[in-house]
Amino acid sequence: MHNEIDIGMKYYVIAGEASGDLHASNLIKSIKLNDASAEFRGWGGDLMQQQGVNLVKHYRDLAFMGFAEVIQHLPEILRNIKFCKNDILTYKPDVLILVDYPGFNLRIAKFAKKAGFKIVYYVSPQVWAWKASRVHLIKEVVDKMMVIFPFEKSFYKKYNYDVEFVGHPLLDVISKSPYSSLNDFQKANNLPDKPIIALLPGSRHQEIQNMLPVMRDTALAFPNYQFVIAGAPSARKEWYGDFLNTPNISIVYDKTYELLSHSFAGLITSGTATMEAALWGVPEVICYRAKGLTGTISYHLAKQLIGKKLKFIGIVNLVMEKEVVKELIQHELTAENLSLELKKLTQDHDYRDQIISEYKLINEKLGGPGASARAAKVISDFLATTKTPPISS
Repeated sequence: MHNEIDIGMKYYVIAGEASGDLHASNLIKSIKLNDASAEFRGWGGDLMQQQGVNLVKHYRDLAFMGFAEVIQHLPEILRNIKFCKNDILTYKPDVLILVDYPGFNLRIAKFAKKAGFKIVYYVSPQVWAWKASRVHLIKEVVDKMMVIFPFEKSFYKKYNYDVEFVGHPLLDVISKSPYSSLNDFQKANNLPDKPIIALLPGSRHQEIQNMLPVMRDTALAFPNYQFVIAGAPSARKEWYGDFLNTPNISIVYDKTYELLSHSFAGLITSGTATMEAALWGVPEVICYRAKGLTGTISYHLAKQLIGKKLKFIGIVNLVMEKEVVKELIQHELTAENLSLELKKLTQDHDYRDQIISEYKLINEKLGGPGASARAAKVISDFLATTKTPPISS
């Protein structure tokens, strides 16, 4: 029975941050195996562009953190939304693929559904943490939702919405990443012969400004280790300048996974990076704090929203449903507390072994490798069974 998609279909992909760019790029790679003549246009980053996406806007121009920051930049955000809507109408894609980034993507989904476009969502918004009310909008405007955590399928089932669990795409990336030896890595990056503590402060300017000062102050208390910052591909080099004057702090750019593969421990900003560190088997401390008036307002609003629902903010702890690694949040994130926890990670062998043992269970919970290929097949099957042209205006 011939049940395949038409070749040369047009895909419009929207990813609003570094992790979305990574997952979208691997999804696009898998889609091209099914549809070699596919055309891609979208919003994202360098990795998507490398896969042949005609990039409309880069995610570094879209990244605003927190409630207060979003309000502050609202006119720019609204301009971007209007521009995106017009661009979709002009391009007339066969399917719109939205990757996480819910504040923007759900607005676009609502518009695109009314305009008659097919909508697939890859990497569900964290509605189980933030706004369960968004599930009703998702049911209304998203034709096919693909989730990457097993607990998300049961969450959506409570709302009578059937979603596809495809597994976590990071398992693919990490399983296919053979890297050089520690000695070669140190030589290639002019690093001293000391155990490495990875610093992953995030990719946005606000995150780097908020997180690196306390990480730097912690590094001063550990002269026998070298602290290596994972320079984000979207970040400007001057954002890191002030922190590289500390004797035992260095930086490597665009080599996060190679850095993690050689790290003894890590100080990691809450987000996708905490899962990346766990999958590499790196004992870590999850860090988060917002600074300044707008940042503090955002933090307290977020705490009111999710505080009663979730015991943790780290994805590792959420997946395992217990505190596998320590979380230092807001006022708890001090150099003193971070130093105490890092001392345990570097000196308490039983503590390290317990964390690493828990990490090994995560792979099983996340469905094993193959998420990108499974997601591409879901999209292919969906398009093959819904061959109706969109209404373009």
